[in-house]
Amino acid sequence: LVPSYSPLSYFPYLSYFVSFFRTLRNHWKKSTFAVCVLSYGGHWLYGKHCDNVLRREACIEARAFGHELIGPQEHLKKAIVILNPAACNGKANRLFEKNAAPILHLAGVEVKIVKTDYEGQAKKLMELMDQTDMLIIAGGDGTLQEVITGLLRRADEETFSKIPIGFIPLGSSNSLSQSLHLVSDNKVQHITSATLSILKGETVPLDVLQIKSEKEQPVFALFGLRWGAFRDVASSISKYWYLGPLKTRAAHWFSSLKQWPQTHQASLSYLAPVPRPPDLPTEIPPRPNLLYRIYRRLNNYWNPPIEEPEPERWESTDISTLELTVSTHNKNPNLSRFLGMNEYYFISFRTKKVLNPMENIEDASQIEASAASLNLPEGAGFYDIDNEEYEAMSVEVRLLPRKLRFFCSAERREQLAQAQ
Repeated sequence: LVPSYSPLSYFPYLSYFVSFFRTLRNHWKKSTFAVCVLSYGGHWLYGKHCDNVLRREACIEARAFGHELIGPQEHLKKAIVILNPAACNGKANRLFEKNAAPILHLAGVEVKIVKTDYEGQAKKLMELMDQTDMLIIAGGDGTLQEVITGLLRRADEETFSKIPIGFIPLGSSNSLSQSLHLVSDNKVQHITSATLSILKGETVPLDVLQIKSEKEQPVFALFGLRWGAFRDVASSISKYWYLGPLKTRAAHWFSSLKQWPQTHQASLSYLAPVPRPPDLPTEIPPRPNLLYRIYRRLNNYWNPPIEEPEPERWESTDISTLELTVSTHNKNPNLSRFLGMNEYYFISFRTKKVLNPMENIEDASQIEASAASLNLPEGAGFYDIDNEEYEAMSVEVRLLPRKLRFFCSAERREQLAQAQ
């Protein structure tokens, strides 16, 4: 008798594999669903692992700052953190506690966290703020503007405006972070790098716009004012979320149907640009000797300097435009330098409608100015000041050059210094 040949007798585990693949083939729908779930779960776990690695590396770098010795007369650096827990759809508090707070504590910084409870509270908190070594804003564009406005409305703003400011991007919109730090798609890396920039101490002076109306207190902005058709369309794009990638084009199309032509009329008065004042020296110059100081005081007493301010020469024009922008060059130093905005700020008018207002910059007319007065008609709608919506009214805009200093990365500091 010849024994029957079977490959399973030589490979005893082959039957299990055959049975497994046969089950997958017979239940291919469940198998496909299981593969998708496992793939998503594996990708999610790998992302969490990468985030933990980034946090660990940032904490190791921050611990080096905490191990530095300080002198007997020196004190720990104090920082006041203005945290908006409602930013990023209520995730800001968790993002700060997991990614930024450990870095500050390991670096030996004495941190005082002040959380806001409602919109506009940051302005009131700035009136009560005590002197500190650094001010840290943890939130988005709205929190940043509230803190800046409250800080510069103080009676002693000349003293408090010298405090260096750090910005930790925790909001849904973080426009300033693109100017101060290298942009990253990873939220954890973005927050940790911004926090480490505060510890490294590299700062850059930024211009501030003072926007004042006859009825309201002045509002301060770092980027500028935007009024017109593009601004109105941008505020309505979220309504067409169900159209997916076509929502931007749909918003422009429906806006054109509601109002055509989409031109806006206004009256504009502006001052010619003036030379930018020099930046303050980082090192205090040595004090002159006693005889020179006595001579200078006597000379100023007997011959007091007479400074007659030159009268301001305003130029007026009527404009009809799709979009009006009054802007500093804080947001994008490379673009600002290309447009020739090395003076205080520029006013641009756009006459041709495109989907992206910054695509064809040659279609816009620029006016360089050191101050501007914008007279708007009644029922002008709304305009944006640093991405925050305000009721449109006649305002006067003046620039405060190099008013505030912000912590930034070394790469961004060089770019902003070259643009200025």
